[in-house]
Amino acid sequence: MQSVTILCIGKLKEAYLTDGCAEYLKRLGAYCKARVVELPESRLPDQPSPRQIQQALEEEGKELLAKIPAGAWVAALCIEGRQISSPGLAGLIEEAGLQGRSSLVFVIGGSWGLSDEVKRRAQLRLSLSEMTFPHQLARMLLLEQLYRAYSILYHGKYHK
Repeated sequence: MQSVTILCIGKLKEAYLTDGCAEYLKRLGAYCKARVVELPESRLPDQPSPRQIQQALEEEGKELLAKIPAGAWVAALCIEGRQISSPGLAGLIEEAGLQGRSSLVFVIGGSWGLSDEVKRRAQLRLSLSEMTFPHQLARMLLLEQLYRAYSILYHGKYHK
C-alpha cells in the first residue's frame, strides 16, 4: 500500500476546510496510508521586503525537505507547475508505484509559495489551476484529487 504525505506550511483556520480535509483523508484510507503534516509558517511583518520573504521561504524549505523520506516521489504544488487531468494524476501515481516508489509526498507552501530548493527536489511541479487559490483551500482540493485518482485506479464509482 502506498504512503501519501501532504507536507504543508501553516494550519487550517476554517472549520469547513478542516472538515473537508478530514473527510477526504478518511476516504483515502481505503486506498493508501494518507496523512497531512503541518509545519509552522514563518512570521513576517505586514509589509515584508523581498529579502525577508526569500529568507522565510528558505527557512520553510529546509523544514519541508527534512520531512521528505529518502527515496520518496515528490510533487511540489506551485503556480508555474504543470496542469494535468484527474486521470493524468492517477497515471502518475500508478507510474510511481510501478517504479517502486511506495512513498509519495505532495508539498504545499505557505502564502508566499515554496523555495527553489524544494521545487528542485520534486519530480513534478504541479499546478491545480491557472486560477489562484488560498494555500489552505489548495490542501482540500489536492486531497479531493488524490481520492479521485485512487478511485480511478481502483475502478471506484466516485469518478464519472
